[in-house]
Amino acid sequence: MEQAVYGNEKQIKRRRRIRLGIVYALLVFFAIFILIPFYWMILTAIKVEADVLRSPPLLWVSPTEWQFANFSLALERAPFVRFIINTVVVAVISTIGTVITTVLSAFAFARLNFFGRDILFFILIATMMIPGEIFVITNFITVVNFGWIREQTYFNAILAMTVPFMTSVFYMFFLRQAFKQVPDELYYAAKVDGKTDRQYLWRIMVPIALPTITTITILNAMNTWNAYIWPRLVTQREEFRLVSNGLRDAFDEGIGPPLYHEQMAAALIVTVPLIIVFLMLKKYIMRGVSRSGIKG
Repeated sequence: MEQAVYGNEKQIKRRRRIRLGIVYALLVFFAIFILIPFYWMILTAIKVEADVLRSPPLLWVSPTEWQFANFSLALERAPFVRFIINTVVVAVISTIGTVITTVLSAFAFARLNFFGRDILFFILIATMMIPGEIFVITNFITVVNFGWIREQTYFNAILAMTVPFMTSVFYMFFLRQAFKQVPDELYYAAKVDGKTDRQYLWRIMVPIALPTITTITILNAMNTWNAYIWPRLVTQREEFRLVSNGLRDAFDEGIGPPLYHEQMAAALIVTVPLIIVFLMLKKYIMRGVSRSGIKG
């Protein structure tokens, strides 16, 4: 009897090891699959132009042949410092506006009772199924009617790139789930103490949901940093554009293939800050996701 029990335990442990081995093997496979583009970007950034165009391509470059001059040449191709400043300004303004609208709307749908609340929320959620490209036309008509495109100034360019994206249905739903986890009794107790809805929101709800709000802030800033289509569409002058537009336009001389090695060097310069920010703040993103009740 004891031998049978011992044998079953060994089988169970063996099966667990096999499962863990399969899981880790899949994780390693997908990690390698994801890291390949980053490796190719770094490799291309340190090649000379002749090696970039070779066929079959080189999969490794000796350290003695690394071309670090590509990074300085890339920065000279376009005013990337100006592009980065524009991107930071747009990211800050857009993120602040998104956080404010998200907090107010999520609180209204999570805590306030008003006629048609659930129907309106359902309609907003339904708009998430509509591709974002469809809204480009209506947003463009809106900014044109406001006069932000015609005779464009820097201020108008910033407004055109930020105002249409100062709200997000997904972030609203994301934060609403965190607000819904706060017990109703806390709201009623605040009312008994004479607190208004505004005081309850900013003094109680926002501190409790701060991990989720931090996650929204990080994700929105990263999305703005990577934006390409809309900034290219609404900016008329090169000095108003974002860094993603500069990466696309600065290395195509019109004669022959683009300067891929310098383009990848510039892309690496722009990508590294995002990677560093993500690695430093990933725990806040994970904490915000777990607090919002959205897992998996």
